[in-house]
Amino acid sequence: MCLSRLLDSVVYSWKTVLVTIGLLFTLKIWNPYFIENISWTWFDYLHQQQGEFYVDDIVLVDIDEKSLETFGQYPIRRGIYRDLLLDTHYSNTHIFGMLFSKPDRDPTQDPIFAEGLVNRLTILGAAPTSQIQKGSAPFVGNSTFGGGNPKDFLWNFDGIVSPISILMENTYGVGVVTATPAVTGTPNFDGTTRSVPLLVTANDEVYPSLMLEALRALKGEPSYQTKITPETGVEWVRMGRDKPITTTPTSDVMVSYWNKFHRISAVDLPESNFENKILVWGLTAEGLNNPVSTPMGVMYPHEVQANLLQTVLTGVQIQQSYYLESLESVLLLIVLLMILGLVYKAPTLLSGVGSLLLVVCQIGGSYYIWTSELVLFDTFFSSLASLVVFGHASFNKYYVTFQEKQQIKKQFQKYLSPDMIEELQKHPEKLKLGGDRREMTFMFMDICGFTPISEAFMKNDDPEGLVELINKFLDLQTKIILNNGGTIDKYMGDCIMSFWNAPMDCPDHAEMAVKSAEEILIATKELNEELKPLNLPPINVGIGINTGECIVGNMGSELRFDYSVIGDAVNLGARLESQTRNYDGVDVLLGEATYRQCPSRAFSEVDRITVKGKSVPVTVYTI
Repeated sequence: MCLSRLLDSVVYSWKTVLVTIGLLFTLKIWNPYFIENISWTWFDYLHQQQGEFYVDDIVLVDIDEKSLETFGQYPIRRGIYRDLLLDTHYSNTHIFGMLFSKPDRDPTQDPIFAEGLVNRLTILGAAPTSQIQKGSAPFVGNSTFGGGNPKDFLWNFDGIVSPISILMENTYGVGVVTATPAVTGTPNFDGTTRSVPLLVTANDEVYPSLMLEALRALKGEPSYQTKITPETGVEWVRMGRDKPITTTPTSDVMVSYWNKFHRISAVDLPESNFENKILVWGLTAEGLNNPVSTPMGVMYPHEVQANLLQTVLTGVQIQQSYYLESLESVLLLIVLLMILGLVYKAPTLLSGVGSLLLVVCQIGGSYYIWTSELVLFDTFFSSLASLVVFGHASFNKYYVTFQEKQQIKKQFQKYLSPDMIEELQKHPEKLKLGGDRREMTFMFMDICGFTPISEAFMKNDDPEGLVELINKFLDLQTKIILNNGGTIDKYMGDCIMSFWNAPMDCPDHAEMAVKSAEEILIATKELNEELKPLNLPPINVGIGINTGECIVGNMGSELRFDYSVIGDAVNLGARLESQTRNYDGVDVLLGEATYRQCPSRAFSEVDRITVKGKSVPVTVYTI
């Protein structure tokens, strides 16, 4: 039993909630896969809440089923691309997201396509590979500032699959088509393309991404600049005097996917009459390309590239940094400790409302920061953690409260009325289980002349009847005491010890004790009337009542204890009960202190006596 109480005090202590807070904080710092998934799922949701932005300058050109029906099976003849290029306005920019890494089946086609590239601003795509394969591209100058080595920070690949040489020689530029690898700790950890690097390394060279090269072409710049420091990695990439594009240390940028593009089949391109448009080409026919997952759903690779281009063209900066992640962790710890304090210090309703407001403020704050500043500030995990801590703390508090109520009921059901026990359970603060010094009134009640009664039952060989009678008598008196707010201390044979003003306050404790004595005398007379037909001797009682200061609390050993009282006033009450036998017709004796606290009652002075343990005579009274 003691072990069970010890385990309960340990398991359901508020300190265990601190352990939960520590675990949640550790999870935030550690950031395992499922925590990352929670955070990025929230960011994807925020992403989806952005209203669609209709883009007029960028057009998606699809090599779709309709195109294959018209041009033949894929790969279509390269000369068709030349014709399509020449059928569009010369002011258009063409970005090809597909690879032309192998010669056309017809050797005459590649020169034809190359001819079309010369007359248009075109960017061809290359792809990173794990195969050591020397890929080359038209030289693009890259000025690096800050003293950092790009190879120490950029995503590195073994090789580059480049367009065939005749196409590279005649195109304006070549860029690498890739996304941030699906690595733990990156936005693309789960395979969803949320970010794209602007630069990669392969073959000991730095290569621009397809969209960075397209941006250079659109700006008419001969080169681009990169700031890389040994401490922080890549900080930004810039074209000429344009505003720098802030990146992660690996040169990644978050893509804004809320753009809505006009798209057209390649077949319909000659009739489109587009001018000054950026045409992004890609494969959409069934089986030619694998769609990729994005925060806005499944998209084709050239859609991702178009969104990336629109992101950098418009200067959209979706911000996320190490400092923000650190702030998220600090906020998490503060909020969880606040919830712990609310649960244990505030009333239940207030703690629930307060905790809910903290959750709402966190989610609302994250939403506001995103919509106003495009800052990825994760409070969703913190909100979930808040609910976990609130649930844990509330359950612990409820369980401890429930155990306290059960303990109160178990400890006092023998001593108090059910109504008083219920009141104590509702307001345990009224209960003092430890040692407490207070003024109380004590009553000792005993059966006088018990021997004749006992002999009568024994004569009839009916010990069970004797016990039944005593229990009936004690039950009557117990109900009277409990109904008057008294506490039953103990039964001592045919004697009852009771007291008032503990464990609950009873301002009129002396009055209630005297009232109980009066009702006990009446109940005893009524019981004697019931016993007359049985020819049993009448029951007489002796009652001693005294008021005074004493010590009250749990007394005993760790294995067994009782709620009881000790003090000189208690002893005097017991002595007064025994003195009732010395006066004929006197069933109740009261001490002076009780007499003084019942001024509205009429008492009779009986005597001044010296009781055992007292050197000074005391005046005693009766009702």
